[in-house]
Amino acid sequence: MGFVRWMSIAVTVTTAVMAVLIIGSGGYSSGTKTGAGIALAAFALAWFTLGIRSQTSRLAAFAFVTALVITVGVAVAFMPVMATLQALAYPLVWVISERTRNAIISNVALALSVGVGSVINMGLSVEALLYSGTVTALSLIFSLALGLWITQISKLSDQRHDLVLELQSTRNELAAISRDAGVSSERERLAREIHDTIAQDLTGLVLVAQRAQRELDNNNAAGAAEQLELIEDSARAALAEARALVTASAPVGLTGDGITSALTRLAARYSRETHLTVTVEAAGLPAIARETEVVVLRCAQEALANVRKHANATRATILVTADEAGLAVTVTDDGTGFDPSTAHTGFGLEGMSERLALVNGRLDVNSSPAGTTVHATIPKEVFA
Repeated sequence: MGFVRWMSIAVTVTTAVMAVLIIGSGGYSSGTKTGAGIALAAFALAWFTLGIRSQTSRLAAFAFVTALVITVGVAVAFMPVMATLQALAYPLVWVISERTRNAIISNVALALSVGVGSVINMGLSVEALLYSGTVTALSLIFSLALGLWITQISKLSDQRHDLVLELQSTRNELAAISRDAGVSSERERLAREIHDTIAQDLTGLVLVAQRAQRELDNNNAAGAAEQLELIEDSARAALAEARALVTASAPVGLTGDGITSALTRLAARYSRETHLTVTVEAAGLPAIARETEVVVLRCAQEALANVRKHANATRATILVTADEAGLAVTVTDDGTGFDPSTAHTGFGLEGMSERLALVNGRLDVNSSPAGTTVHATIPKEVFA
């Protein structure tokens, strides 16, 4: 719409200026001026009837270019000053033509029309041919050079525009993929946290509740009361872990006194819930990053959960050591062992492996009828 408006203004102004030139030119008969005026009027009429529709109609575009070539040539045939119309005619041809080839052909046709009109006006002679040919050729060359240059710039601009759109589309796709990956990663993280905390707490609650029921069946009120107290403590711990997950804060077991104290509390709790003897050996550890402490605590929790579920053990040991290679967490028991391949269903050992992989760690599980060893290692550059 902007193109039509500005071109209409240009045609109107050009027509008015050329009309003044026709009227003010001396040495021409009234018939010559009238003929030039009619050709000029036809030029303007062609634009307002055909040119303004050339952007939406190929037929209108072809008809307008044809009328343009004829009216400009006729106007020049009456008065050479009308060759000034080329200043507007050539740009119109370039803008309206759908293809570069069509624009070049139309430019040549317009140049020939102006040349023929000039020869008709000057008369057929060598001088007229040389003059008309030179002026027409220069105008054509200038129009082609400028038109092709602008066309190339327009193509580059379109390519850049397409590239920008493609980049924006790619960026949107990457953002969507990133969001999906983030959602998936967060879902997996929550699954690991729930399995290693709340799910283990609930499992412990079930075991303690079963023991409380047995104490009641045996009319042992004191024993049942002890188990109920343990149920309350375990439920409070599970509630605290759930709140920590919701607020994305540090695990309940980790306080300012470090990983050793957290493991000691974990061992004491499991001993109360399972009647296993759980010992912790984690003295002399260097300063450990909070993220690494979380990994160590979760690995120990999952390893003890496996002891409770599979081992039928009486003792378990949590050993944490640090050396030049890194940090190692080893949980051993004296149970009957289990098949590690069957334990990869769910979020148990698999979740532990995924958690360690996030810190470039490694998990090894060795199990036999004499007991099980779960060994997790974390590189030094990660835990420090």
